[in-house]
Amino acid sequence: MEVLESSAALADRIRELKASGKIIGFVPTMGALHEGHISLVEEAGMQSDVVVVSIFVNPTQFNNPDDLKRYPRDLQKDLDLLKPTPCELVFAPTVKDIYPEPDNRFFDFGLIDKVMEGFYRPGHFNGVAQVVSRLFDLVKPDKAFFGLKDFQQLAVINDMVRQLKYDIEIVPCAIIREPDGLAMSSRNQLLTAAQRKNAPIIAQTLFDSCNFAKSNSINGTVEFVTQSINSAPELEVEYFEIVDGDTLQSVQNWEESDYIVGCIAVFAGEIRLIDNVIYKKNMS
Repeated sequence: MEVLESSAALADRIRELKASGKIIGFVPTMGALHEGHISLVEEAGMQSDVVVVSIFVNPTQFNNPDDLKRYPRDLQKDLDLLKPTPCELVFAPTVKDIYPEPDNRFFDFGLIDKVMEGFYRPGHFNGVAQVVSRLFDLVKPDKAFFGLKDFQQLAVINDMVRQLKYDIEIVPCAIIREPDGLAMSSRNQLLTAAQRKNAPIIAQTLFDSCNFAKSNSINGTVEFVTQSINSAPELEVEYFEIVDGDTLQSVQNWEESDYIVGCIAVFAGEIRLIDNVIYKKNMS
């Protein structure tokens, strides 16, 4: 496994790989790796000849400076986790290398980024699009792998790829969970023992709501999830919205769409956790 810290060094290696006809699989991360990330790397290894993993905490997608400061960083631990995986190249650049000049681009994603994460974290998805497009330009992957835990982010990435006309296949990968159901996240390691004990209530409530929804309305299901989680110690729902899985716009009844997803953000103390559950997905 080779670790590259400059875009110039990366460009040389990518040029060699492209010249030899290798299929490049790419997993962009912000480090603080866990088994969820590793599952993306493993999937990339099965679908690609060479796997590139980036480790870069992107400042332009944090609308809260304290959240950026708190974000866990341990490059050596990340590299140790990647060694036994199919990862062949690690790109660990500096901010100056990713943004040699300020990135003033503004992306228009229509309504996709105006709701949920986009509403509560203004500017977040513009920052995501800035860094992912910059990384795509540097890595030049054939395929890029993203986890479905960040459901709205995946929709934004797909729209960005369409807008910028990238010839890149975006591969969605399943949510990886702890044995108690909690969706794996780099932020989980910031939870106190008490918060970590209660955090699985988020996923359990989402799972329970799938049965609840069979005989209740959209509004009733939203109320059930919100009240159930808010009744747990140290947990407070920021939002829970039941949306069309393609447009990400709220639905008013279960017949309104063939693809319905519930997306949630919950504060455990000061740590913000997200998750989602699919209520309905009829493939035509």
